[in-house]
Amino acid sequence: MSASVHTLSVAGLPVEVRRSARRRTLALQVRGGVVTAYAPTRLPEATIRAFVEAKRDWLTRHLDRQAQAAAPLAPAPGDGSVVSFLDEVLTLRVVPALARSERVGDELRLPAADPAGLAAQVRAWRHAATPEPYTRLVRDYATRLGALDRLGTVRVSDTRSRWGSCTARGDIRLHWALSAAPLPVLEYVALHEAAHLLELNHSPRYWAHVARLMPGHQEQRAWLRTHGAKLLT
Repeated sequence: MSASVHTLSVAGLPVEVRRSARRRTLALQVRGGVVTAYAPTRLPEATIRAFVEAKRDWLTRHLDRQAQAAAPLAPAPGDGSVVSFLDEVLTLRVVPALARSERVGDELRLPAADPAGLAAQVRAWRHAATPEPYTRLVRDYATRLGALDRLGTVRVSDTRSRWGSCTARGDIRLHWALSAAPLPVLEYVALHEAAHLLELNHSPRYWAHVARLMPGHQEQRAWLRTHGAKLLT
């Protein structure tokens, strides 16, 4: 029997399924940003879905790493260049006399003059400026989910492996670089983690909570997978 190929979606993640009569086991591969499941011809689709769901975190890590490796380097910032912050556009201004970075209106004023110093100061400023808006966003979603009583602290993270996390104690972290993403993308990650207050997994029940508040969340997931690595450069 010849091999067959079709695509299925598991919680918004497209998976190319290649079936073959020669296969006796189910295996997953991530290559070029594409997830492929190799399966025996008669293996039920429900079994494939469950297997992909169980490996979702592993798949996401590999997809993110491949996207980061393929992403072009962003140009070094300089005086007069612009940066996005929570859907606003800020103009960078170098002011050597400043003691520390500060925002004034739609300008982000930085004391460093060299490009490397500017990039580091922009990152540091984002890290310091995001806790308050991140907390408001997460608390709003936790309230709408009926899970505010389960929420612990909201903090800013800088790990390169995850955009967000939620612990069993209800502590949530969101990456500082999400402040440069389109606001709906940040909102998706905030909701993604807040929904873990109800389900600390990626089960169908978990995704139902996400879809209830954000029916089009797959679009934001796709943006993050395609463009997310550029946020870290």
